[in-house]
Amino acid sequence: MSSIEEVKAEIKKLSPRATNMKMALHDLSEDLPINWTSIMTVAQQAHDAYAALEAARAKLKALEEA
Repeated sequence: MSSIEEVKAEIKKLSPRATNMKMALHDLSEDLPINWTSIMTVAQQAHDAYAALEAARAKLKALEEA
């Protein structure tokens, strides 16, 4: 089982990744129609980054409430 500090460290690592993917998606949208074929790839990466971040935050909440 992960400690609260380990999960906080994980969140600290995942948060910038999610932000970077958000910016990549934003940048892609500004350049459309150039690179339109990469929309699904970049969107999936952004989705995965935010899903991981949300899961880590839920894990932290559960540990703190235990």
